[in-house]
Amino acid sequence: MKSEIRPSQLTELRERVLKQNYRKYLRKVHITRLRALTDATVSFDFPVTAIVGPNGGGKTTVIGAAACAYKSILPRRFFAKSGKFDNSMADWQAEYEILDRDFPQGVIQRTASFKSVRWRRDAPDRVVLVFGVSRTVPANERPELQRCASPSFSVPEINIKNLSVDTVHAVGKILGKDISSFSQMSIDEQGRVSLLAGVNGVGESYSEFHFGAGESSVIRMIAEIEQAPDYSMALIEEIENGLHPVATRKMVDYLIDVASRKKIQVIFTTHSEGALEALPDYAVWAALDGRVQQGKLDIEALRSITGNVDSRLVLYVEDDFARDWVETCLRYYGNVALDAIQVHKMNGSSTAVQVQRARMEDPSISVESFCYLDGDAAEDEDENSHIVKLPGSSPELHVFNTVLDAAEELAPKIALALHLPTSQQAEVLRISKEVAMSNRDPHLLFVQIGDRLGFIAESIARSAFLSIWAQHVPSEVESIVEKIGEFLPVSGPRAPLLS
Repeated sequence: MKSEIRPSQLTELRERVLKQNYRKYLRKVHITRLRALTDATVSFDFPVTAIVGPNGGGKTTVIGAAACAYKSILPRRFFAKSGKFDNSMADWQAEYEILDRDFPQGVIQRTASFKSVRWRRDAPDRVVLVFGVSRTVPANERPELQRCASPSFSVPEINIKNLSVDTVHAVGKILGKDISSFSQMSIDEQGRVSLLAGVNGVGESYSEFHFGAGESSVIRMIAEIEQAPDYSMALIEEIENGLHPVATRKMVDYLIDVASRKKIQVIFTTHSEGALEALPDYAVWAALDGRVQQGKLDIEALRSITGNVDSRLVLYVEDDFARDWVETCLRYYGNVALDAIQVHKMNGSSTAVQVQRARMEDPSISVESFCYLDGDAAEDEDENSHIVKLPGSSPELHVFNTVLDAAEELAPKIALALHLPTSQQAEVLRISKEVAMSNRDPHLLFVQIGDRLGFIAESIARSAFLSIWAQHVPSEVESIVEKIGEFLPVSGPRAPLLS
């Protein structure tokens, strides 16, 4: 399930942040010290920001630090002190760069610090919504709703309200369910406790006690966000809790859409790769072992950054194709202990370089690492930092053209590698040449080859050309692998590569 967010919408939101076209917006938080995080700066370069990382890495700490920027959230909501058992809280502090048009200067600096057994801050006003992990607790396990679990329960009609049109529309897209007949009823005098009610396909009513936990949490979150004023902030812990992976992706699409409509700012934590799909790289931060890192990183890559790996060598590359290319080289090179090497894509050259440099500067990490950049990356090779480049201006184009240059000779092998009979080698050759002439984006080369040959999967087309390339130019395989030289884990005597 692909995101439905258009690139132009992402660009528009990014421009809005750059031009400071907000009444209220948290631009940056610098954590001097909070829990495990020290001297960590997170900039909110996009109005929807994801915080990823392993358990205990600091995700909730970042969310809590953001919440403490504003008066409406008490610090103890995230950073409570439990007597003598929390004496580590001394000198905790976070500093903020805040855009707030209620102040003449527009951008203000504020600090929240824990001094003399209490929090001290001069926080501005802003509506901040917090959705913790407890939102997915079923209704029958929530103490505040127990008064409703009675055959005699009822509320006055005036306390029952239909859900807003925007809420109904958003929930429908996320859950694929029509909730236009659903309602929300206040069950306390202050209106702080409510119960949802729905109607099934045959017109029978049912209460939230019979909702799915994920269904209930989505409806409540969206209803609250839609009711909030423009320029509010929403903080969501573990956005995927109680949701199907498809619903998680659609939830993030909704947050991007509502950020556009209502100019709200959203920060959420997640362990879900799917939750990051719609977001640009600069909208994702990783929190791990007291550090933060901007850019999309999967959990395995995060563990490698901290040195928490079982392998003897870690390699960072820019994207999926570069990862497949390097792994192909390692397989064809011979005598490589493949199970002792991890290869991680970093979704861009700048992230790959930042991670590699940070690793090299960390004396606590003993596992060696290298960074392979694409040939057209803006960053230069750096021998001291173990940063090297792959051949050619574009990895896909280099592999494709190398094979295509010898296609008359290699056509039977290409056909077999594509899971086609050799009788179709002429067709493979013809289509490959046509794609070479018409292609405008090298990243789509193998998608186009697969489609033209009868809906062959991109992964099969890519693997076919990589394997034929490795067999045809063993000297290039050697030049790529030998860049990591003495650090290459070996498993025995090496047989020579043959073309």
